[in-house]
Amino acid sequence: MREEILNYTQNRELSWLKFNQRVLEEAQDPSVPLLERMKFVAIFTSNLDEFFMIRVGSLFDMAATDPKTRDSRSGMTPKEQLDKIYEAVAPLYKERDKTYAEIKKQLHPYGVCGLDFKELEAGEKKFVKKYFKEQILPILSPQIVDANHPFPHLLNKDIYVTANLKAGSRSMMGIVPVPNFISDILYLPGHDIRYIRMEKVIMEYLELVFGQHEVSEKNYICVTRNADIAPDDEALEVTDDFRYLMKQTLHKRRRMAVVRLEIAEKMSGETEKYFCEKFNITKEQIFRTKMPMKLDYMFAISGNLPDAMKRSLTYKPFSPQNSRHVLDGSIMKQVKKNDILLFYPYESMDPFLRLIKEASTDPSVMTIKITIYRLAKKARLVEYLCAAAENGKEVTVLIELRARFDEQNNIDWSERLEEAGCRVIYGFDGYKVHSKLCLITYRNRNEIQYITQIGTGNYNEKTAAMYTDLSLMTASKQIGEDASVFFQNMSIGNLDGFYDNLIVSPTSLKPKVLQLMDEEIRKGDSGRIIMKMNSVTDVDFIQKVSEASKAGVKIDLIVRGICCILPNVPGYTDNLTVTSVVGRYLEHPRIFSFGTGNAQKIYIGSADMMTRNTEKRVEVACPILDDAVKKQINHYLSIMLADNVKARVLQNDGTYRKKEQTEPPVNSQERFMKEAVHAKRVSPEKKSGIIDRFKQFFKK
Repeated sequence: MREEILNYTQNRELSWLKFNQRVLEEAQDPSVPLLERMKFVAIFTSNLDEFFMIRVGSLFDMAATDPKTRDSRSGMTPKEQLDKIYEAVAPLYKERDKTYAEIKKQLHPYGVCGLDFKELEAGEKKFVKKYFKEQILPILSPQIVDANHPFPHLLNKDIYVTANLKAGSRSMMGIVPVPNFISDILYLPGHDIRYIRMEKVIMEYLELVFGQHEVSEKNYICVTRNADIAPDDEALEVTDDFRYLMKQTLHKRRRMAVVRLEIAEKMSGETEKYFCEKFNITKEQIFRTKMPMKLDYMFAISGNLPDAMKRSLTYKPFSPQNSRHVLDGSIMKQVKKNDILLFYPYESMDPFLRLIKEASTDPSVMTIKITIYRLAKKARLVEYLCAAAENGKEVTVLIELRARFDEQNNIDWSERLEEAGCRVIYGFDGYKVHSKLCLITYRNRNEIQYITQIGTGNYNEKTAAMYTDLSLMTASKQIGEDASVFFQNMSIGNLDGFYDNLIVSPTSLKPKVLQLMDEEIRKGDSGRIIMKMNSVTDVDFIQKVSEASKAGVKIDLIVRGICCILPNVPGYTDNLTVTSVVGRYLEHPRIFSFGTGNAQKIYIGSADMMTRNTEKRVEVACPILDDAVKKQINHYLSIMLADNVKARVLQNDGTYRKKEQTEPPVNSQERFMKEAVHAKRVSPEKKSGIIDRFKQFFKK
């Protein structure tokens, strides 16, 4: 059976690269405003950086420690996967360079001009040279590498200007770090936004930096290092203070092995060999880029534009709307009457934050318990939790310090929460806590009751305006009781708890999903499965999808990123359709729907169908018990499946194609924005509707 799966699966890393290519296609879409297109280039670049740090880094480790192991979805060894990755990435660099150059060219008429030194006017060159001499040269830390000066450690993702130096008969390498504490770009005088990148300025004036040397083969480079460190790494000293351990992990990440070298200019064979030896890499790991290695400054440029220009170059501003399902007044009272589902970023996160703020002062509330994976730099949620603790509530926060690249942020917040009197716990060895669950326990007369919030996304106020996610608030007793048991289990380190309604990994989530799929398989061609996720890699799930397809079940998977199962493979996945939506917002909800009509069962939660989520993380999914909320989610799914503008359909060869627009155009994200704005306008009618229903009741 495991060999058969190779007939309808693909490698996860190559699938991810195809996802990032879809991001780049957004940068190529002429219907997207120019600066938004440039942002997609920046997102593509950031994604690729993280891919090399984590996924390529992990394969490097596997190639060194277990070189013969084979990927269960493609049959390739780590070395074979790395070779395929380098082969696939090289054309993406060229495509990105071409895309960047085209956008940059189209921005020029708007006065947004990123310039090379040779493009500067005479007065601008004079300005740049004066600025360099007075503001940059004094703070540079140039280094030479020769027999007496060892090659320095180059930091991950920092930019270094390099050159070959010669002094008499002596040859050496010169390296100048581009300081992190200066701006990435130098704005030129004038009304337009004309700028030159700082590494280009330094490279231009290397003769002033290495005055006594002859300078040749100028370049600037950037290394990417393996950042795939597990906190229980044997090389790290075990300590009782988990926060300290994580700080040590972050320090170690700066010194890991190089997995990629990016260069701006062509290198001679001799220089290429020199860097390969110094970084212990092959020439296939060297990638030349004609565009900036860092594009963060484009976000700042976008923010500094005059309003008139901003309207032409960026998306029309959209603010998360007030949900039509939420009225003014007490959120707790409203949730006690009806379940409330919020849909970010179309609807605001404020009702949930209001719920926590209200609970922090409500005399009936006894405890607030929450799992936290990622927080924003500024978090009202933390302030409300701290206020609750200071008001005498028992506040328990299970915070995951191993949230990749947010470790330092979470360490800082954990210290703040503890100072306020919150009880902070840190999860488990070998298992990340990725669930998004909050439980408010209160006393109503002599009865203990609950309000539970379950989400598909993090409690992050910044990303709630950028990622699409669902957030359910419910007073369901059975959900609350399960959530209470969950937090008790988390407090005592019990991963094997039993729950009546919630499904929780690593124990019950995957078995329950497979069981629900079996129920649809028994229905044959009357069965129906719709699942929306970020990624699909779990082999057991993939095999069950194929089994369902063979049984005639109609299956729709809406998968934003990695998808290791191939649809429409004869005899294996004939009844499977896989679509991916990449648009203005990052698609993030996890929705599992089984069956139709009154028999339909819907769950939302934090888990993708990836082995790491189903077996190596604490994830929670919650059944939707309220018919009105079910109706909402079915509406969302129907619009997503109807998308024929931003949706791409996976083919059985692993490529993606845009849908043919034979119907009226449906851009699901734009539709949801319009619906949220319209719902906000008509929300007062909800109040009058309630009054009308009361009148009808008393007439009976």
